[in-house]
Amino acid sequence: MSVGLVLVSHSAKLAEGLAEVAAQMAPDVTIVPAGGLPDGGIGTDYDEVVAAVQRADSGSGVVLLYDLGSAQMTAELAVESLPEANTAVVADAPFVEGTVAAAVAAQGGADRAAVLAAAAAAGGQPELEAHPATSAPEADRLDVVLANEVGLHARPAAVLARSLSGFEADVSVLLGDKEADAHSVLALMSLGARKGDRIEVRARGPEAAQALAKVKELVAQNFGDPA
Repeated sequence: MSVGLVLVSHSAKLAEGLAEVAAQMAPDVTIVPAGGLPDGGIGTDYDEVVAAVQRADSGSGVVLLYDLGSAQMTAELAVESLPEANTAVVADAPFVEGTVAAAVAAQGGADRAAVLAAAAAAGGQPELEAHPATSAPEADRLDVVLANEVGLHARPAAVLARSLSGFEADVSVLLGDKEADAHSVLALMSLGARKGDRIEVRARGPEAAQALAKVKELVAQNFGDPA
């Protein structure tokens, strides 16, 4: 069972669209949109949010994310009314980036506290930085060319980050003069790596070689996408 997510928005279409995007990166996570008013208008509905939390909870808890201030109030009221106060928590996080980060963390088996932390951390700048040509000489390295259609965007980035979470290794991906933490979906997406780009993967740690072998396998399989 994974932590569930509820997306509280003033717009039903916005909540549903974001849930659809997040589900591409976290297919095993229950993501329930709770947007708009019962008559289809713009706003948030307390009863719908409560019902959404109940649907999203599989036993591991629920994290709620919201788009604007009044949606936060609705989400907090819904959580406060639950029979068990520790069932759900409202994240202070950007709606889109926080949802993506939380979904990937939940897909990877993180507990509620870790999913909440992942959402909150998405509010900062992606872990993307320039690197000198001589950096990390001690790291194991792998050069690969991306053949999948969308490169390291959205679902492929999530697949890579999830797949590396089980290895005892620090892994980074380099494109040009930029370097991203391979465990961060948002950082990987910020690289802008596209089909045909050559990337360098660096790994340090006891399982560095195994991590690089996994990356090589995923690239060869186009991250499960058609080439």
